[in-house]
Amino acid sequence: MRLDDEQESSNFEVQSGRGGGFGGGGLGGGLGMLLPLIGSRFGCGGIVVVLIILAVMGVNPLSMIGGGGAPQQQSAPASRDPGQLSDIQHWSLKVLGSTERVWGQVFKESGQNYQPTILSFYSQSGTSGCGAAQSAMGPFYCPNDQKVYLDTDFFTELQQRFGAPGDFAQAYVIAHEVGHHVQDLEGTLGQVNKQQRAVSEAQGNALQVRVELQADCYAGVWAKRTGLMEAGDLEEGMKAAQAIGDDTLQKAAGRRPVPESFTHGSSQERMEWLRRGLDSGDPAQCDTFGRSG
Repeated sequence: MRLDDEQESSNFEVQSGRGGGFGGGGLGGGLGMLLPLIGSRFGCGGIVVVLIILAVMGVNPLSMIGGGGAPQQQSAPASRDPGQLSDIQHWSLKVLGSTERVWGQVFKESGQNYQPTILSFYSQSGTSGCGAAQSAMGPFYCPNDQKVYLDTDFFTELQQRFGAPGDFAQAYVIAHEVGHHVQDLEGTLGQVNKQQRAVSEAQGNALQVRVELQADCYAGVWAKRTGLMEAGDLEEGMKAAQAIGDDTLQKAAGRRPVPESFTHGSSQERMEWLRRGLDSGDPAQCDTFGRSG
């Protein structure tokens, strides 16, 4: 991507030190508090490994919804000094800045004002409005504080473990999480969260898939509208989307794919919805709830 001339976003924080642990109950009170927040995960990295382990154990993350009360954690000191940023963090803020430019224009076209998210950088562990942040969770969006959380070491994992190298694949990660922020502003996350509480686990999973596929499509809309794509970027995006499909991940874990357990969509679905956004540049084409992928 041609990001050299893109302005960095000023909407960031860098957590320093180690945040406190999960409040009140290990897996159930910590990871269990974070996983059900729909639209919170990119769908790859360590969080997917955790999801697979839970599935093997017979635990559906959606069954953890609503348990344990509000997350409790110690606050980690945070800095907003650009001088403390690494090169990859500066680059990430250019991606974030491009999302602000694109979604600001999209919202303006419909007579609304876009309220940007904040990108919270942490290393290994930190805190969030949804509980503790752990690098094993992968990038995620927390609707409680409307922030995107990122340990940039994940980009290395994306390349080495999932075979999805390239700057566009990395930018797709951030754009997907910003897509969840857009869903939050639109009210989609709250509506689906309410629906999930009233349906079966399989139906809740299906709703989660629609949320994730829409975020993929929104990432495609962002990419189309930036005007920053270069040769090879499309291929990088498709490879990343294929690598983190639920069926591909379950096969990699030695399991037979079980569609009823999918929470992010198959590789084919993720590629199709990313491509739909890329082809159209129109968020109206990202209605995963009203049409099949």
